[in-house]
Amino acid sequence: MVLHPLLLLSLLAAPATDVAAMRWEKRVLLVRASGAHDPSLLAQRRILQRWRTGAAERDLVLVEVQGETVVGASDTAARLRRRYRLPDTGFMVVLIGKDGGVKLRQSRPIAAAALEETIDAMPMRRSGKR
Repeated sequence: MVLHPLLLLSLLAAPATDVAAMRWEKRVLLVRASGAHDPSLLAQRRILQRWRTGAAERDLVLVEVQGETVVGASDTAARLRRRYRLPDTGFMVVLIGKDGGVKLRQSRPIAAAALEETIDAMPMRRSGKR
């Protein structure tokens, strides 16, 4: 089954709040791309689409910074770039734990297996608090 990108975003979308307010409730996959059609962004979406059940079980939400547009959070693009040291151009993906700390950072899409392994090793996940 292939999900339309907007449906995928709705399944993994963060609530309409800022990333800082998600602390202790959600893990955030923050993706910075040049635009909505960036090949690396599309690849990351495909990975999440195939892993959507695993992502949901791990309280993972997707926030995208597409140029100056933010999808999935109420933050501005400039604020997220500054706070999470995202580049002004190019692709970057950052996994943010429930404690608000950066757990993983890559300049290429992160595979589902790497996300799963990283999240499952987190103290809150191991302690059963999801």
